[in-house]
Amino acid sequence: MARMRIGELLIKQGLITESQLQEAIEIQKRQKGSRIGEILLQVGMIKEEDFAIALGSQLALPFASYMSGLLKPKSDQSLDKLVNYEFAKKNLVLPLSKNMHSLTCAIFDPMDFFVLDNLKILTGCDLNLIIATKTDLTKSIEEFYVTGGSDSGGDKASHAHKKEQGSLLDQALQKSYVDGERISKVEEKGVTADSELSIDRLIAKAGEAPIVKLVDLVIRQAIDERASDIHIEPFKDRLEIRYRIDGVLYQIPPPAGHLHLPILSRIKILAKMDIAEKRLPQDGAISAKLEDRVVDLRVSTIPTVYGEKAVMRLLDKGAVKLELVNLGYEPKQLEAIRKALDSSYGLFFVTGPTGSGKSTTLYSCLNEVFDPSLNIMTCEDPVEFKLDGVNQVSVRSDIGLTFATALRAFLRQDPDIIMVGEVRDLETAQICLRAALTGHLVLSTLHTNDAPSAIARLIDIGVPHYLLTPSLVMIVAQRLARKLCPKCKEAYESNGLVVGGYKVKSDLIYRSKGCDECNHTGYKGRLVVSEVMGINDEIRTLISHSAGYNELRDAARRNEMDTLFESGMKKVEAGITSVDEVLGITTA
Repeated sequence: MARMRIGELLIKQGLITESQLQEAIEIQKRQKGSRIGEILLQVGMIKEEDFAIALGSQLALPFASYMSGLLKPKSDQSLDKLVNYEFAKKNLVLPLSKNMHSLTCAIFDPMDFFVLDNLKILTGCDLNLIIATKTDLTKSIEEFYVTGGSDSGGDKASHAHKKEQGSLLDQALQKSYVDGERISKVEEKGVTADSELSIDRLIAKAGEAPIVKLVDLVIRQAIDERASDIHIEPFKDRLEIRYRIDGVLYQIPPPAGHLHLPILSRIKILAKMDIAEKRLPQDGAISAKLEDRVVDLRVSTIPTVYGEKAVMRLLDKGAVKLELVNLGYEPKQLEAIRKALDSSYGLFFVTGPTGSGKSTTLYSCLNEVFDPSLNIMTCEDPVEFKLDGVNQVSVRSDIGLTFATALRAFLRQDPDIIMVGEVRDLETAQICLRAALTGHLVLSTLHTNDAPSAIARLIDIGVPHYLLTPSLVMIVAQRLARKLCPKCKEAYESNGLVVGGYKVKSDLIYRSKGCDECNHTGYKGRLVVSEVMGINDEIRTLISHSAGYNELRDAARRNEMDTLFESGMKKVEAGITSVDEVLGITTA
């Protein structure tokens, strides 16, 4: 049964009228980000206690008031050490009791999942929540931490010191914008980029409102600007933040260098990583909700000489249509790819460097062949897009779940189609080949410069010719070329232009100019530039005779394969990209 909306529940309980709800909704439209309950409280349409009771009813959580005596934490469990004063006051959270790994706490906003996640990490406990009003919680927190409600001492002098520490970070966002306001530059005493802070202080600082808002703003802006990656990089006397947009890194106005630790700690908390580990690389993941869609972020950290660098890769399935026809392949190339995907068995490789769209192509291929009557299984590191109806497995080398281990298990799972994120070693390659030879269609990726090089790469890692010859059905090599901005691209006459031996056939071609629509880069969006190498009898014969790269390439050209450069120049002739862009990503 669907849960009733809070507005409807308040009307049903007679606490507000329909007209009051509509008035609050109109205010909400003007105050983006505010919730109906907050607005109703702000304008005085409902009492604090009535709203808390109603919210508790909606979420099936108990309500407690100060007068009831239920907001008094147990004094013999050192709860003030488990949840420090700064965190409790800032987030309106009060620990009440602890039993084994379960913590009962009172909270003002049980829908603030960032606070709940931080609290779980801070305490290492599962949470039992009780709702209380802001007024009651504030009073109870002050009583417990400041006026002697806890055994370990919350004397007033100590409280004043803690309060001073808590306020310093609020002022420290130099040259950073939070909710549209510029925060003044103030140096935080004793906190620099390489300070060794205790874990509880790091968590407390990472939970401060300016840091939370700054990290949220960095992620939100990256999503709005179609960035594929966010780089957070510490240097000797500064912190840099860069977005990769359409394959190019752009720097944004950075925050103060001494905010590196709190920012990185906030990201690690969200990604469920170990904030105490600074010496080794780590990986994690974040899910960010943006209006009506969810964007997944893959987080990676690595130690550098000036501190840890973090890179967040944005995976926005809503922004990418996983369909081959939308990627930029020529009609002839699409026909060849679809013919290969119709094969009942065989090896289908997509090659290219990191960030060339190989995974997107493979997912689009899976969408192309998807059928409820087929058992499709994937092994990835990690799973980038979750596909409905497809069994996806994420590699975990730390526990022995490698590509090879997963593939061996797949063959006992009655698969029809198998996708392997990448062939990196001989063992994985051999299992893929044997699966292809025993009636399975296997899709995977390799890191090579072009399609014919993939054969040499497989032989180089130890795959014998006699296994390659009958198993290969298709090799696709690709790059991503930036598309010219349709608003400002500038036409000019080609005048019989010849580039790298290729004579441009179109009389008019285009170059980049720049406008507000494309942030004055001249480009907006990317598409695939590719060479599609179908494996015919001539190429199979050459493979069996250990033919070299040039022979394989010439045979593929006779089979009407366009090179990466030729594919790019056709996009130039179509007015989609520029000559400069093609020369920047391919070799003539």
